[in-house]
Amino acid sequence: MKPIFELSKPRITQLVVLTTAAGYYLASSGPFRLGVFLATLVGTTLVAAGTNAFNMIRERDIDGHMRRTRDRPLPAGRVSPRAATVFAVVTAATGIGLLAWRVNLITAALAALTLVTYAWFYTSLKTRSSLNTLVGAVPGALPVLGGWTAAGGSLSAPAFALFGTLFLWQLPHFLALAWVYRDDYRTAQLRMLSVEDTDGHQTARMAILYAVALIPVSLLPTLLGVTGRIYFWGALALGLAYAGAGVLMLFDVNRRAWTVFLVSIIYLPMLLTLAVLNKVTV
Repeated sequence: MKPIFELSKPRITQLVVLTTAAGYYLASSGPFRLGVFLATLVGTTLVAAGTNAFNMIRERDIDGHMRRTRDRPLPAGRVSPRAATVFAVVTAATGIGLLAWRVNLITAALAALTLVTYAWFYTSLKTRSSLNTLVGAVPGALPVLGGWTAAGGSLSAPAFALFGTLFLWQLPHFLALAWVYRDDYRTAQLRMLSVEDTDGHQTARMAILYAVALIPVSLLPTLLGVTGRIYFWGALALGLAYAGAGVLMLFDVNRRAWTVFLVSIIYLPMLLTLAVLNKVTV
């Protein structure tokens, strides 16, 4: 079962569930509906697992050309494409069905949109345009909206502030990772900015741009009455640290790309924790 489990990309699925849970809690008011919350998490986990499996199925030939991914279940021959397809269809369909049945149709639709934008649009663009990173950040940010609507929240300004925060957070994260693995991407003939960028300065500049844009967007939950002042100042400090790591990358791309990546994986859990702990109770 281990190779089948690996199709779900457990670390990515964990992150999806974390952001969904945060969105749910921040939108919830009144008595906490544990049953709906658990159904949201289970349904989201299944959809994320199926989505990641579809991505692996479509990219199995590409994965076989890259050192970082050649040991994944499909290119390594540990799982057949047929078995992977069955897993992807069953888990994704079950997850969307559970969300529609036990949560609501909007949350189920957002989960389905996540699947389509990640497994088809983003995956297809990776061999065609370096804009794939922007497109890929959309499904990465949709789960927080799913959590928000699952708790009964509407698709309002606070919800889109959280979406924007997740969207912008991903871009320096992915740009740094793409620079580190640029040789792999070049070998696989993927259209990434890091492949086209000879010295890394353009990649670093874009990472700085998105990190700076993230700062005001990440402060909106407080300005819109979702979180308190502790979150505001914490988000500001985290945003400045993220942007600062991008500036360091500009001066030493090869060494500091990892710094940007490491700061990014610290940034998000800390930001969400601050939001949850400093939620404004209405």
